[in-house]
This record gives sequence, structure tokens and C-alpha cells, in this order.
Amino acid sequence: MSQQFDLIVIGAGPGGYVAAIRAAQLGKNVAVIERDPALGGTCLRVGCIPSKALLESSEKYFEAQSEFEEHGISASVKLDLTKMLARKNTVVDQLTGGVAYLLKKNKITHIAGEATITAPGKVSVGDQTVEAAAILIATGSKSAPLPGVEVDGENVVTSTEALNFQTVPEHLVVIGAGYIGLELGSVWKRLGANVTVVEYLDRILPTMDAEIAKDAQRILKKQGLTFQLSSKVLSAKAVKKGKKIQCVVECEGKEPITADKVLLAVGRIPNTENLGLETLQIATERGRITVDENYQTNVPGIYAIGDVIAGPMLAHKASEEGVACVEKLYTGYGHVNYNTIPGVGYTNPEIASVGKTEEQLKEAGIEYRKGTFPFSAIGRAKALGQTQGKVKILADAKTDAVLGVHIVGPRAGDLIAEAVAAMEFGASSEDIARTCHAHPTLAEAVHEAALAVDGRAIHF
Repeated sequence: MSQQFDLIVIGAGPGGYVAAIRAAQLGKNVAVIERDPALGGTCLRVGCIPSKALLESSEKYFEAQSEFEEHGISASVKLDLTKMLARKNTVVDQLTGGVAYLLKKNKITHIAGEATITAPGKVSVGDQTVEAAAILIATGSKSAPLPGVEVDGENVVTSTEALNFQTVPEHLVVIGAGYIGLELGSVWKRLGANVTVVEYLDRILPTMDAEIAKDAQRILKKQGLTFQLSSKVLSAKAVKKGKKIQCVVECEGKEPITADKVLLAVGRIPNTENLGLETLQIATERGRITVDENYQTNVPGIYAIGDVIAGPMLAHKASEEGVACVEKLYTGYGHVNYNTIPGVGYTNPEIASVGKTEEQLKEAGIEYRKGTFPFSAIGRAKALGQTQGKVKILADAKTDAVLGVHIVGPRAGDLIAEAVAAMEFGASSEDIARTCHAHPTLAEAVHEAALAVDGRAIHF
């Protein structure tokens, strides 16, 4: 006899487990099916969290090695990579355990195994079958392949393996200049590797505002990252040279690059294999599941959220969709404002963005005003010794409504929250300019950029 539930969620990542908890809060009997041993999905286990743990550790190492002297602190610094990786793993273990606790607290049934939807309302997991009126697919994504690049998991790797190098590579080539490639490239650069970033386009961070991306590239270049742009990778493979394994990257019309390790970071693709999509004829477009405004597929009772559907592949986007989906299903109302989903790159300094870029506004023919303000003129940034970057605010020329905010600078990922809240409530740049910001704080840069929209920045 099969188990009966109100809702079955396939995938225990930031979309799936959040959706399950919200459904349980609404009084529903929920099961979560997860094929990996630990809960939390890619983000928690081999993505966002472990990478941020390593970013933090590598930044502290670099500061102790290169910047403490400026503060009057003399120290002898030694890298213990094994201990650094162990700390990263501890952080991950604590958080995956936290997700398990949350499922238990909310009386959600956790089923381990790989799920296949065999019919509307029916899911098989191994030799058992579970049933529910609603099934929610939240299986996330995986690293995208690139023709000619032979990933072996040791020398030519994805982001998963790049989080666990047991020694610092002498030379690391990163294929792809998006968030993932730049973050992990920065980690290993700070720990002592030479890092070359190879990008097919003529710029880094292709989804980011071009002015901010250009500033970020200049800063990262000063930190020692080498960029090879407008470069189409034809092949990347590990070859044996004497007793050593070397990686060779070939780009069209350019000299081959030899390195110790190669990180493939050209994006991600949905995890939809073995779900039964083809059997049930669930519609997809370019590999992503097609859903309506209620996140329902073309098969009634089957829903999808997160990286498997259209939109940016971001953990917080998946979480918001998970909540909205179950609220639409069980209360009749749920909402995600796709114009106010922030994106953050956790390099040093951080890069953050919400809303429209300047290029998008120009393309749409929308008249706008721009205000920028550098962190070099902010007292708190000077005290921190982190003065690189700026805040950029774009506002409608007629209504003054904030259309986009873009930041490269210290704690940009935290500062962007004010911009998201402002845009969510339809604020104007004048609203931000008239809001009192504590002194001395980094948030004053946002305040001054809002003033600059009207040409009245005070401190620059």
C-alpha cells in the first residue's frame, strides 16, 4: 500500500525544503524526496555555502598575509589548507543538519532516494510508491558541460571539485567569467595560485550592468587575476607530461594555455533526468520545465520551481517561488516580484545588482537619470581600508521611481537589500535621499548615490 500525502516535493534544496515547510505551516501533510545523502541541495552542500566559507577563510588569510601590517599588526602567517577545508565542511554539516531538523520540526516526511513521476499524483522511489494530490519538482541544477572540455573531476573540474583541491594549484584556468568562476578564482588566487580567466564574450559578468562589471574587472585585475576575453575554448583536457599531469586549454586563434587545474564554470543546466518528464509529456523549453503563473506544468497537479524553470538560477529566487507556489495552491494567492530579485557575486569587493541595467533601459527606450557615488568618499570604507567601487542608482526621468541599483564595493550583498526593499515598495530616488542613514556606515554610499541622481551629492 502506498503512502498518501497532500504534497510531494522532489528535491530538498532551498526551493524544495522551503516550499515543504510553508505547506506544512498551512496544515498540509508533506513528503520531501531527496536522492543525495544530505539535505540542502547544491546551494548548501556544494555551492553557495561552502564557497562562501572558503571565500571568508581565504580573505582572512590574505589580510593576515598582506594587510595587517598597515594596521600596525605584525604576524607570521602559514596556510593550513586541510584545516581550512575542514572548517568549510563543518559549516556545511551544521547547516544540512539544520535542514533535517526543520523538516522534523514541521512533521515533514523525508524519503531518501531517486524520484520518478510515474503518473499524475504518483511517484516511485526505489521499490515504493508515494501518492499526493500535488507534486512539486524542485530538483535544481548542475554544472553545464562545454563541447571539447573533458571534465575528469580531478584535473579538469566543475565547481564541486574546485571546492576541495587538496593543494593550491600553481596555475588555475577558469573557463567562464560569471559569478561562480570569479568567486572560486578569487579564492585560489588569494591562497597563492596564478589564475587565468577565459571568457567567450568581450566582458565579464554578462548579466551585470556593464559599467559595474568593468569596474569589477579592473579591481580583480589589480588583485592579480588575468583575463583572456573574446576567447572561444575549443578544448581542455589533462595530459601526461613526464611524471606530471598538466591541463591544456586551446582557444580559437590563440596560443594554448598550460595549467595545473582547469575549472569549467560556464553556467548551469536543470536537473531533470529520470523524473519521467518525457513519459508524462511534461512540456519543456530549452531544457527548462514550462509552467504557468501558478507554477503548474501542462500536466494538472504537477508543479515546478527554481532552477528547473525559467529565470535566474538563484537560491533565493527558488525559495520565493517555493513559498508562492504552495500559497497559490492552498490559499489562492502567492507572489514573486521578478523585477526585485537581487543578484550577488561574492568576490572581494562584492558585486550586487537589482532591477534594470543601464543597457536594458537604453534598449527599451526608457529615459532615466543616473546617480553614482564612490566608496572612496565614505568614512566607514576608509576606516575598513576597503574603498574600491561605487554605488549606482538608475531612476525614471519622469517619475523618479528607482529602476535599478548596482553596487561593486564592500558588503555590496548586504547593501543591496535596502535597494530591493525600496523598489518593492515603489520608492523614488528622492525617497532614499530623504531617508536618514546612520553615520559612519557603508550604507551612506547608497544615500549619496540617491542624492547624486538629482545632482546634489554632499560628500563628493
